[in-house]
Amino acid sequence: MYTFDSRIRYSESDSEGVLTDTALVDYFQDCSSMQSDDLGIGSDYLREHRIGWVVNFWQIDIMRMPRLSERVVTGTSPYELKGMLGLRNFLMTTKEGETLAVANSVWTMIDMEKLRPIKVPEEIMDKYEVFPKFDMEYAGRKLVLPDVTPEETGETMVREYQIDTNGHMNNAWYLRLSRGALPDRFNGRREKRLLIEYKKMAFLGDPLRIVRYDEADTVTVVLSDKEGKTCAIVRFVYEA
Repeated sequence: MYTFDSRIRYSESDSEGVLTDTALVDYFQDCSSMQSDDLGIGSDYLREHRIGWVVNFWQIDIMRMPRLSERVVTGTSPYELKGMLGLRNFLMTTKEGETLAVANSVWTMIDMEKLRPIKVPEEIMDKYEVFPKFDMEYAGRKLVLPDVTPEETGETMVREYQIDTNGHMNNAWYLRLSRGALPDRFNGRREKRLLIEYKKMAFLGDPLRIVRYDEADTVTVVLSDKEGKTCAIVRFVYEA
């Protein structure tokens, strides 16, 4: 497993001095990016070959969020590379080995000029060491919308500062925008699970409509484009 050590920064913490869920996603994404860069198949290689990894799905199970200045270890290991797909696990622990969060993710290799999936190149396949998948509960990769009345919570537009090296809105921004749609009763409560299904890339200037489906201990937020096509579904799951 590839790992890096870090310490929870003030800029990554919420008003209670606890790591935010969006910062946790950033840690995991940064970990995979660092591994790829160290293997010589990172952002520069991908840009040169006009290809890129696009995430399709996140499942993040949270045991405990670390606090400000706490030292943590973040790790990742691919467990399957096949056809167009790369499947990765992620892990965050304390320096002492306490498990803080585990994750599953699904990625697709994309031709960034034609914006269509392609087979993962052999050069990339050969660089990654594949590990056994984590012993964790794996949720389904397709999120079904709950049978409750949706509530429209607002609209936004994709801004320049939200764009990543692939030229579209960075994955973590869907989560950041969705947090703004959470009902007030969840203020101060911690998620036990995050599920995000990405369905369509959003680009600079694209309008995004935000709708939520509110259940007792679960909130599902849908971000869609001006034609009504879903860009992402974000599900927050809380302790009952």
